[in-house]
Amino acid sequence: WLAELEAGERKKTGIHTLKVKYNRVFGYVIEVSNSFKNMVPDTYTRKQTLVGGERYTMPRLKELEDKILGAEDKLNSLEYELYSEVRDEIGRNIVRIQTAARIIAEIDVLASLSEVARKNHYVRPKMTTDGVIDIKAGRHPVVERMIENEAFVPNDTLLDNKKRRISVITGPNMAGKSTYMRQTALIVLMAQIGSFVPAKSAKIGIVDRIFTRVGASDDLASGQSTFMVEMTEVANILRSATARSLLILDEIGRGTSTFDGLSIAWAVIEYIADRKIIGAKTLFATHYHELTELEGKLEGVNNYCIAVKEKGDGIVFLRKIVKGGADKSYGIQVARLAGVPEAVLSRAQQLLGELSNADITAAIENIAGQPRVKAKSVHYDEVDLSQMSLFDTVPDTEIIRELNDLDLQTMTPIDALNELYRMQNKLKNRWKNS
Repeated sequence: WLAELEAGERKKTGIHTLKVKYNRVFGYVIEVSNSFKNMVPDTYTRKQTLVGGERYTMPRLKELEDKILGAEDKLNSLEYELYSEVRDEIGRNIVRIQTAARIIAEIDVLASLSEVARKNHYVRPKMTTDGVIDIKAGRHPVVERMIENEAFVPNDTLLDNKKRRISVITGPNMAGKSTYMRQTALIVLMAQIGSFVPAKSAKIGIVDRIFTRVGASDDLASGQSTFMVEMTEVANILRSATARSLLILDEIGRGTSTFDGLSIAWAVIEYIADRKIIGAKTLFATHYHELTELEGKLEGVNNYCIAVKEKGDGIVFLRKIVKGGADKSYGIQVARLAGVPEAVLSRAQQLLGELSNADITAAIENIAGQPRVKAKSVHYDEVDLSQMSLFDTVPDTEIIRELNDLDLQTMTPIDALNELYRMQNKLKNRWKNS
């Protein structure tokens, strides 16, 4: 429109430098230089005087300006009108649309589950209400598809509400403990949503909830450490789980000192194993081999480990769950696989031998054999009496001398704990001998 108007006015007036321009203040104008002012027709109305020329308007230009500047408003109005029509039409058919969407979504899910089951040789699980989870040759649905250079090693799982409620799983890092526990949870979950499962056979007792505490993470936004996050999640599990729940607990207590972590893990297993409190089916992975002492002492607790094969200074992960507890963590061998310098490994082996001399396994065995005693209510006179008996029995000078000789600046946390444990035993022995 504007280009046609400009060309027409140039031809009509003979002003070959005539231009149609846009100005934010005056809108669309016709600009003519001073040298052609005498050729401007009477139908032009002057709107602005410039140093080198004049700006004019005319009825036809004003008409086009109104059309152009009003086009955007008309466009928005038309767009809203069409949107309203579509919205109203959808509103009149919303029930049909939502019903169709739900049906399509369900078909999509079932088709996807059936396709995956067909391609990956899943089986139909048998659902029961007897609380037994019996999985033969179970596999992790994701990990088995990600492995390229080796075959996935399937494993069995057997949990019930009686003698096989808690499985304490030990073994080295990278051996497959977490994968095994997660695959069990996934198989149970898949079975309960109506899917076939990755296993040779599966009998799944329906669970009310699946609780997991796997992995390490901190919460910087709320100022919570890794251990605080772990304990918060454990607390929620212990408060919410029931006898019909499935618990997946991985490395409880690893975020703090050895003795604190072991004590917490031990107490958590005792709490879960108590059928009067929870009694839930549980897979409990740990590096605290002392927890294997609970088998036979707590009802429903059984030991399992990941089989490994020692080969010289290294190990081969067999990825197979077998009955019994692991006798060591193979941490140094795993470090060697990760490429840790040999000098560090040699020093670690030396320190391992020294620390093993302060092993707490014997003490653990004694604790495991003792019945659980309900804590007595604390009275101030009992506290005062215990403090007096301690210092009346052990000479102050000897305690002060031993504490004064400790070089805390050079001691590691484990050294400090072992030293504290040694001194505690010494105090107990003196009490017995006195």
